[in-house]
Order: sequence, then C-alpha cells, then structure tokens
Amino acid sequence: MSEKLQKVLARSGHGSRRELEAKIAAGRVSVNGKVATLGERIDADAKVRIDGHEVTIKPPEDVVCRVLMYHKPEGELCTRKDPEGRPTVYDRLPRVQGARWVAVGRLDVNTSGLLLFTTDGELANRLMHPGSQIEREYAVRVFGEVTDAMLRKLQKGVQLEDGPAAFKEIKRGGGEGMNQWYRVVLTEGRNREVRRLWESQGVTVSRLMRVRYGSIRLEQGLPQGGWGELPLEQINYLRQLVQLPAEDRSFIDPRKPETRQKRYARARRSQAQRLQNAKRQTRK
Repeated sequence: MSEKLQKVLARSGHGSRRELEAKIAAGRVSVNGKVATLGERIDADAKVRIDGHEVTIKPPEDVVCRVLMYHKPEGELCTRKDPEGRPTVYDRLPRVQGARWVAVGRLDVNTSGLLLFTTDGELANRLMHPGSQIEREYAVRVFGEVTDAMLRKLQKGVQLEDGPAAFKEIKRGGGEGMNQWYRVVLTEGRNREVRRLWESQGVTVSRLMRVRYGSIRLEQGLPQGGWGELPLEQINYLRQLVQLPAEDRSFIDPRKPETRQKRYARARRSQAQRLQNAKRQTRK
C-alpha cells in the first residue's frame, strides 16, 4: 500500500517529518526520477533521492526504533553543523547504519541537561508537536528577588511576545541570598520559554538544566556529553504518549543487559575521544 513520502522517509530514519517536508518543498527530493511534491504517496519499490543521493526505504517491519538519552553540556549547539566550527550535540553521538539521529526538540546553547534523540522521525515529530502537551521539568537558578506574588503570576500566566505562557508547577529548591534554585514544569517547548518567563518578572536565569521529559529523568551519574540507549519499556512509553504502535524489539539485547557502570564508562570514552579530536583540529 502507498504511504505519504515524508512519513516513509521519517520512519526510515532520514530526518524529522518537519525537516523532510522542508526539503520536499524546496525541490531537493525526487521519486523515480521526478521532483517530488509535498503529500505525494509512494509504493515500497519507489526510488527516492535526497539531494541527488539515493536513500533506503524501509518497510515498517524492518525498522527498529532507537532512542538515546543525552546529557547536553552548556556550550553545545542543537544543530548538525555549525559554520563557525563550534561543538554540536551530534558530535558525540554513536554512528548509526542506514539512518540518522533526530533530536526531540532543542535546548539553547547555554542550557544543559536531558535531550532525547531517536532514529524514528515520525516519533520525533509527534513528540515535538505542541498538541502533545508532554511535561518538561527544569532545574533553574535565578538571580534577583522573587516574591510569592511573582510565583503566583508565573503559574497563572504572563503575556510573552509569542503569546501567553505559564509554568504548570513551581517548587522552591533552596539557595543563598539573591541566588535561588527552583524546579519548574512546562508542557510545551517554545524557544527560551523558561528564561523569558523569569525575565518577564525582572529576574535573571543564571543556570538552567532540563532534568525530565515526560516520566524519563536524566540519569544520575551520566556525565555531561555522555549518552545511553533507552530500553524497550521506555521507548514504548514515548510511543504510547503520541499514539504510535508499540515496538516488540529494541537495539538492546535483553539477554545481555548493560550495567550503568559500563554505559557511563562508554560515555566517558566518547567524551575523551571528542576532546582529542577537538585538540587535533586546533593544531591544524
């Protein structure tokens, strides 16, 4: 049966549906030698090229959905390549055969913490959709005087330049003097929304870290720049959130569970390798 081109490409790991729709609209995708159109339906034997390169089309039964948890450090960009050569979140991720990692949302350059990546572009697209209303929890340190009236206002809602916004939940997290920590929860992922909400009350965000996405928490002990593969149970939790069918297999062999210690050791090796590569580039 035929399926929409962007859906098939996303499922096959060639990017998020949003990215692919932009490429199709720009005339960068062809089907059987002809420039593709948005919404075009294709059969399983179609020959598809992106930017002139033939890509693999995978049937649903051949696709294994993978999801990574990544501990993003401050200073990394959520982009595949930076013209200025600055580090990106993709630099440390493991190589994947016949697919590509798609980030589930973004964190700005000065924000650290939990960032999810998947090889399933359809899953990424649905999780990022504003209608998904998935909770994101952040640990935030603010500088300035914070009153109870301000906290009530932030939960009731304030008007930002791109519309009204509010925290679903705010909890005090301690601190000294004018530097105070809070835990805040949002159900959307607008650009710099946490920072802009606090700044609307005249206080400055000095540290910001995402610690939870839905029920998935950033694992304690996972070093900055480290990653870990999510097990089938957590992958299916994410798929259930956005009404996608459950998977019955994962990239992780359940007969050979990987301990946290091994995973973190691998993450540290990945981080060390990246630092060595950066030093070589600097010498050049």
